Amino acid sequence: SKICLSSLELLGDFWSLRLIDALSEGELRYCELQRRAGNVNPVTLTTKLKKLQNNKIIARNEQSRGEVVYSLTPLGKKALPILVAVNEFSAAAR
Repeated sequence: SKICLSSLELLGDFWSLRLIDALSEGELRYCELQRRAGNVNPVTLTTKLKKLQNNKIIARNEQSRGEVVYSLTPLGKKALPILVAVNEFSAAAR
């Protein structure tokens, strides 16, 4: 269905899900995000961050002193219960 395909395009790859999960507890700097997501390589991390920013799932915020932090947008936070439900479904199906 179009709903399923649209959702998969938006959220459905491994690293995007890991990044959303890592940001579910709050904002993180690039290096912290890289570690919490499972030591994703920098090229992949940058690519996925840009994709999630373009889809308005995460926000990139420049702090004072040029520090950059990433956080979930309100739309990104709306995805969390869905991802939890999919995870619970997956665990129950095993």
